[in-house]
Amino acid sequence: MSFINNATLIRRDILSKLIKLQLNGNIGETDRIPLLIRPKNGNASRCCIHKDRAVLKYKIMGLLGFDTSDETDELTPLHKYFMEMLENHRTVNKILSVVDEACSSCDSGNFVVTNMCRGCVGRPCMLNCNKNAIDFYKGQAIIDKEKCVSCGLCQKACPYHAIIYTPVPCEEACPVKAINKNNNGKEHIDESNCIYCGKCTEACPFGAIVERSDVFLVVQGIQKQKKTVALVAPALAGQFKTNFGNIIDAIKILGFDAVIEVAEGAEITTQNEAAEWQHKTANGQPFMTTSCCPSFVNLVDKHITDLKPFVSGTKSPMFYSAQLAKQEFPGAVMVFFSPCLAKKHEAQQGGLIDYVVSFEELGAWMLAKGIETGNSNLPPARNLAGCDSRLYALAGGVTNAVKNYLPNNSGLKPFNINGLGKEEVRSLKALTHKTPDFNFLEVMSCENGCIGGCNTIARPNIARRQIENEMQKHDIKKAV
Repeated sequence: MSFINNATLIRRDILSKLIKLQLNGNIGETDRIPLLIRPKNGNASRCCIHKDRAVLKYKIMGLLGFDTSDETDELTPLHKYFMEMLENHRTVNKILSVVDEACSSCDSGNFVVTNMCRGCVGRPCMLNCNKNAIDFYKGQAIIDKEKCVSCGLCQKACPYHAIIYTPVPCEEACPVKAINKNNNGKEHIDESNCIYCGKCTEACPFGAIVERSDVFLVVQGIQKQKKTVALVAPALAGQFKTNFGNIIDAIKILGFDAVIEVAEGAEITTQNEAAEWQHKTANGQPFMTTSCCPSFVNLVDKHITDLKPFVSGTKSPMFYSAQLAKQEFPGAVMVFFSPCLAKKHEAQQGGLIDYVVSFEELGAWMLAKGIETGNSNLPPARNLAGCDSRLYALAGGVTNAVKNYLPNNSGLKPFNINGLGKEEVRSLKALTHKTPDFNFLEVMSCENGCIGGCNTIARPNIARRQIENEMQKHDIKKAV
């Protein structure tokens, strides 16, 4: 699980400030945001406030959909980029960008001897190194980086735990090696390998990896009184300290004409996946995987193509919900509220969703608008009906819904992969060479399921408890 850090708080602060300026018609004040966040004589995170302000400038450009390579004149003010994005209704396919100014060019991951080294007589670190990369100088172990192959034997052998591994956080977090250093020593994302899991954005302690935001174009559309429909992911129910009905009503106050729960589309996904599983296993296929996690689907498409025949052909809840919404509100702008950035890629591929707004962006928008979900001034919450598909937000939720939909003794033998890391990717690759002891595999890229997504704002344990408490009102079983 990821932990909140100062880089995350700064990003949320930038978002709320940008949205507030847009709502108040003060886009020209965008250039002052770096100065407000890093005021004169204030504390600097880097060498000086001027470096901090430069980094903030390029992070804002990234949020607005501009890469640093788009800057042809360094004196172009930020508000010009904001206005260009709105005037040209600018959307770009590139979802993530690395802010070179913010990237610290971390040293390649290696093993380091700390001052905990006791210079012991046994010297197991040196004797167990197969590359003769360890020597002793003035009673302290030293590692020759030219000889070291990062096998980790020295770390395991040291009785004092004096040797540590220092990773490159973003590279270490990426399960598919889609982010690496370029010729300038800065991190670069290979879009052809990226599965949009967002793990690099969570891992970077400098906040150097920036996700393009659609929220400003959504705000603009509402200001122009375009008919706009919100489709909310089930995970949203656990993000704010209030009941789900109040969250729905708060979204309406933002200016949406209608709010549709994606749990409705999840019901269709459940029915289709259950029927598909029955058909495939009856025809001799040993197992079937779920398909509602777009990061997992990207993983298979780009890195484990042999697994593709085993992946369900059923569309995601977002897709079916968008279909229903298009029928009910023809011509309306469709906005999906998402816990992860992979949905932006899915939306670009599917063509039914116009914009994807993250839970973080929703929180920033409500803050800018002065909406508090626990505020008694909100309209009364509706008594929303419960359904198994509300639990799609949790790890095991899809399995739970399919299992409950199928008749008793259906023969379902489920297994869940709760979070995609390097080890899980290796396990999935091995599935193409052996018959597993399960026949239904649920795969969620994020640990804890969608409530653990990179764009969520509540801790997963709190979100899970809140969703399950909501479901208990409707006698819905917990996710397996």
